[in-house]
Amino acid sequence: MSPVPASRNSIVRLLNASRHVACPCHSCSGSRNPVGALNTFRKFATPVDLPTKEYAFEVAAANLRFGDGVAREIGMDFKNMGAKKIGLFTDPNLVKLYPVRTAVQALEAEGVPYEVFDRVAVEPTDKSWLDAIDWSRKHDFTHFLAVGGGSVIDTAKAANLFTVYRDADLYDFINAPIGKGLPITQTLRPLVAIPTTAGTGSETTGTAILDIPSRNFKTGIANRALRPILGVVDTFSTDSCPKEVHISAGLDVLFHALESYTAIPYQERSPRPANPKLRPAYQGSNPISDVFSMWALREAVHNLPRVARDQGDQNAKRQMLLASTFAGIGFGSAGVHLAHGMSYPISGLNKTGPKFKMPGYAVPHPIIPHGISVALTGPAVFRFTAPSSPDRHREVLSIFRGISTSDNSISRLSDADIGPALYEAIAQFLDGIGVPRGLKKVGYTSADIDRLVDGTIPQRRVLDLAPGIGDVAGEDGREHLTSILEGSLEY
Repeated sequence: MSPVPASRNSIVRLLNASRHVACPCHSCSGSRNPVGALNTFRKFATPVDLPTKEYAFEVAAANLRFGDGVAREIGMDFKNMGAKKIGLFTDPNLVKLYPVRTAVQALEAEGVPYEVFDRVAVEPTDKSWLDAIDWSRKHDFTHFLAVGGGSVIDTAKAANLFTVYRDADLYDFINAPIGKGLPITQTLRPLVAIPTTAGTGSETTGTAILDIPSRNFKTGIANRALRPILGVVDTFSTDSCPKEVHISAGLDVLFHALESYTAIPYQERSPRPANPKLRPAYQGSNPISDVFSMWALREAVHNLPRVARDQGDQNAKRQMLLASTFAGIGFGSAGVHLAHGMSYPISGLNKTGPKFKMPGYAVPHPIIPHGISVALTGPAVFRFTAPSSPDRHREVLSIFRGISTSDNSISRLSDADIGPALYEAIAQFLDGIGVPRGLKKVGYTSADIDRLVDGTIPQRRVLDLAPGIGDVAGEDGREHLTSILEGSLEY
């Protein structure tokens, strides 16, 4: 029997693996980067301490309360904490609806003083954050309450941080290399979060995301100190969401789970921090995050189409809320990678570029909602990452197809065929819930690819967790990002 020719993916994996060996001719990047090659030879000429890989991971999550109508308990919580004055953060739409009304009634029933900030922007910007921070600093709250989706919770996290660090600049804590990425060493004030979308999982994480329009991309702050002390997941809180918000938020759940499960393993991340306080929030996939992420993925794949068909399906909405929380715990330690990294310029450039406005969003400006911006590259992303861990991607494929990995249609696929099959499965899933079929459908063209890549390159916090990029010495990802984005123009 003649030997089977090696696939292109197999060759790429072999070449990537060879770049990790202790030989300067394998460690350099070739003629494209002669300076890098020279520096590599210098390292071998002069003894130095090479970066050491990580050997540990940390998992941290907020205390959680889940149930029907549990937001009614929030007044007692703050009274139990001895709160003197609460800053309640929400947005102009939610301030009139059940979640905020319930929270306010609960605070008033216990006689807890509060002030309401209802100017949180959907997809917040540096300007909207500064507005919230300035307001918060003037009131000097002892406690914070966020009632809303990820935009509201993230804004409350920022207001809390910069109320404690009164003289700090916004960029002091924004992730490097965009900001300084300084550690948070002071104790922040207690923050309680009531999520009103089944999406971001922000009630469980120490991450806050913002858009910087002047840079045409999103970035954020990631530090465990930002994490709420309590997430109150009231199953009635998503009832007022429009269909489009349910879908976009649910896609965020799905890709949080999918990206964290396929991120590079924590022990492949380098360099190891010199001090445990410097260990990042996003550390790579690990045995604990895997459990939460896979449960969330199964629930999202099963229940998101149900919610898209029928917003009155209470059981499906309940399960999506649970999935959002589980995914938040999963990616809160493992992190996300390519789909999220590329979503930031996709959303950011839209404001001055295509100016696409998603139906169902009551905002006066162009918007590609976060979950949609993540999903647009999803099929191409996981076609790219599949060769890094075929078994994991095979398991993901089985979930999208709703069958066991032992089914012949899954088990007989070669490793080289997993990526293309997963591409088709994700594309079919997205099509079934009405997601635009690629970047062209939201107004981008091939002429925008370079700018989208330029906006993704600085997102090192997530790119460094991407298989094929974060685990390859000297790889900035530009060539791969270009290919993925080109493959995402339409499907």
